Amino acid sequence: MRKVIAATFLSIDGVMQAPGGPEEDTDGGFKFGGWTFHYWDEMMGGIMDESFSQPFDLLLGRKTYDIFAAHWPRVPEDDAIGKKFNAITKYVATSTPRTLSWKNSEWLGEDAVAGVAKLKRQDGPDLLIQGSSQLVQALLKADLIDEYRLWTFPVVLGGGKRFFGEGSLSGGMKLLDSKASTTGVVISTYVRDGAVKQGSFALE
Repeated sequence: MRKVIAATFLSIDGVMQAPGGPEEDTDGGFKFGGWTFHYWDEMMGGIMDESFSQPFDLLLGRKTYDIFAAHWPRVPEDDAIGKKFNAITKYVATSTPRTLSWKNSEWLGEDAVAGVAKLKRQDGPDLLIQGSSQLVQALLKADLIDEYRLWTFPVVLGGGKRFFGEGSLSGGMKLLDSKASTTGVVISTYVRDGAVKQGSFALE
């Protein structure tokens, strides 16, 4: 069995849209692209390098795939992340599979959710989602994400594409690990932990 891991940069109000640059994703008139840039420190880079040192394949939506495919094949050959991303398999949710030009790219099929469910039943490295908000929403609704690596940045964006959107499956979460950077970024790892537990503080 393969795990699906969602690694996502979030604002405090849960927005995941366009963390890397102003033109990355302007859907809906989003004007804060690149909002993670000024928060990076050495510790965050170390955690990222450690994460990418483990075996994994990528799960990508079409927009994120196109962003990555325009960048990573063109980085220097000694770039460690680029070397890894270019070599591993990229599974892509798209309606135009014949346009997947980045080497080692594979189509998830007509039904991307069913394609991910099939991959999970196979042997192989974990499946890491990067960005890909539409694919994330579909996998959240189908309860196919096994682990959440949420990097919460100390910024409020007020609107944009959110990680936990309408229709996300309700449930508790168990915290496995949490660290804070020198710039106030909280890096937390969660797994699902059963149903939402309810109670009351009302005096009887």
